[in-house]
Amino acid sequence: MSKLDVIIFIAYLVGIVLFGSSFYKKNKSASAFTLGNQSIPTWVISLSIFATFVSSISYLALPGQAYLTNWNAFAFSLSIPFASYMAVRFFVPLYRSVNSPSAYTYLENRFGTWAKVYVSVMYLLTQLMRAGTILFLLALMVHTLLNWDMATIIIVTGFSVMLYSLLGGIQAVVWTDAIQAIILILGAVFCIGTLIFAMPEGVGQIFEIAAANDKFSLGSFGTELTSSTFWVVLIYGIFINLQNYGIDQNYIQRYMTSSSEREAKKSALVGGLLYVPVSAMFLFIGTALFSFYQAKSGLLLEGTPADKVFPWFIANQLPVGFTGFLIASVFAAGMSTISTSINSSATVILTDFFKLSDDPENGKKSMMILYSASFLFSFFSIGVAIAMINVQSALDAWWKLASIFSGGMLGLFLLGYVAPKVTGKPAIAGVIVGVLVIGWMSLSPIWFPEWGLEDYASPLHSYLSIVFGTVAIFVVGFLGGNVIHRVRKKVAVNA
Repeated sequence: MSKLDVIIFIAYLVGIVLFGSSFYKKNKSASAFTLGNQSIPTWVISLSIFATFVSSISYLALPGQAYLTNWNAFAFSLSIPFASYMAVRFFVPLYRSVNSPSAYTYLENRFGTWAKVYVSVMYLLTQLMRAGTILFLLALMVHTLLNWDMATIIIVTGFSVMLYSLLGGIQAVVWTDAIQAIILILGAVFCIGTLIFAMPEGVGQIFEIAAANDKFSLGSFGTELTSSTFWVVLIYGIFINLQNYGIDQNYIQRYMTSSSEREAKKSALVGGLLYVPVSAMFLFIGTALFSFYQAKSGLLLEGTPADKVFPWFIANQLPVGFTGFLIASVFAAGMSTISTSINSSATVILTDFFKLSDDPENGKKSMMILYSASFLFSFFSIGVAIAMINVQSALDAWWKLASIFSGGMLGLFLLGYVAPKVTGKPAIAGVIVGVLVIGWMSLSPIWFPEWGLEDYASPLHSYLSIVFGTVAIFVVGFLGGNVIHRVRKKVAVNA
């Protein structure tokens, strides 16, 4: 990277921190910190929901996957319209009626404190790992390009995001999300334009080479459940996005920041649907990169991993100045996700574990908890990111375990929403069975062969673990709840 690129990148980072921190004067109460006093424009919340979808992982991973294989990942995007409709039809009205900054107050109302604590803890652990992973990946990219020290990059980035998230609250998060969403979209558009004009024989050559290598395929349309067919990815996307829209604090909190239910529905719909064409842009970048380096094979080092082809293109093929802008756009995707995790996690900690009233005397105490929670979450996520420098394999295993437990969230929510007769004990049994199913499907293909138990490992694709786990929670809880209800009814009649 040239000095101009570095200056542009650093200027972006400093500018975002200063802009986000400028909301400090509007952030003097817990309501302002968590809900922005419900005065944030709808278009800003829409872009914030979109930016929550797009992390730096997807910014780099989608082009990498399209470069290596095809457009199979787009099946995931095609599930979003259904999840967006469910949000508008059911989720937004539900959470607006509960009227709590925390998504998990509803589960406490349905099943008791244990449900809220279980889901809240799993959410916090998952967000901690997510923020740490993204910090690590951002640092890895900058280290690769500039050879700066990894730990230093992680610490500076982590505390930069923490600073504006802590000072500006949810208003800083959603407004910076909106800016970062615009930057990352412009960055993707610029990359596509550069690739189109860089092809020796014009834009048609991209499609000719890609079509000859089946790069636009959406994957197999077969019915097997052992590979990532179109249907497996689509079903996986439906369940994951129902979990996002239905139980993820990152999204639910944005429903509550809107000025009305009508505006919240608009934000959920637009923010989700915007991801569909943008994800297609990212996938097209990967396809175009394949065609570009096929046409100009000498420009790419042999053996370059697929997920590093896009960063290589950014660093070596873009004009001076634009490389810094593109690196900033990748950082934009990562920073928006991290800031969201910081604010949402602090909100969950205050709302679910302290439950302070809105009494003015508790105002300072609430703000102190929110500030402390934001700082501690940022501190530990930085620690996770630094640890990943040397012990990625151990943390990968921990991340998989955290994903297993968080997989029980959607099933528990659906059980509470769809089956009003089900109470706490059947729900607990359902969660236990569901987590065991998810654990078996996710971990048995990895661990069972080492124990000589290959015949007992799950033959199904790991994408389906959340599908079967969610179904198991619902079925066990529903049947158990109805059995208990009938028994109690008979006892009451006989009495």
